[in-house]
Amino acid sequence: MAENKQLIIYFTSSGTTKRAAEKIQKATNAEIVELQPVTPYPVNYQDVAEQGKKELDSNIHPKIDLNSLPDIAKFDEIFVGFPTWWSQPPMIIHSLFDEVDFSGKTIIPFTTSMSSTMEDSMPYFDEMVSKLSGVKLLDGVRYDNDGNLNNFLKDNDLI
Repeated sequence: MAENKQLIIYFTSSGTTKRAAEKIQKATNAEIVELQPVTPYPVNYQDVAEQGKKELDSNIHPKIDLNSLPDIAKFDEIFVGFPTWWSQPPMIIHSLFDEVDFSGKTIIPFTTSMSSTMEDSMPYFDEMVSKLSGVKLLDGVRYDNDGNLNNFLKDNDLI
């Protein structure tokens, strides 16, 4: 088991990323919290996609419910989970990095995607953490099965 205090923050629209986050929690015993927008996303997939595309095209960072997040200072390693939309993290993930100071933390991105790789999202994470001090950014993992997730966690001494 990793000795560092771990937190999983995830955003999900369909429940797939939630399931991946729960797999990580089971393996690591990390605390877990769902990232909540102040204004909820629609329930219907097509409406979610339209809103996500509008946010991306207009560079809109939706407001997040900061009260739903624990005190980040208590944690050393923070998993950040998201579905990949248009080959990158949804804009709400940008909002998270706008609003929360992850300085001095290890950030471990994970994504759920049918086609995009984690490498597609890493330039966006590089940019988001570039304005923070002392952040260690791991390359992250695309969750597509339990085996690749467990290998990633073991290879990076996260469990």
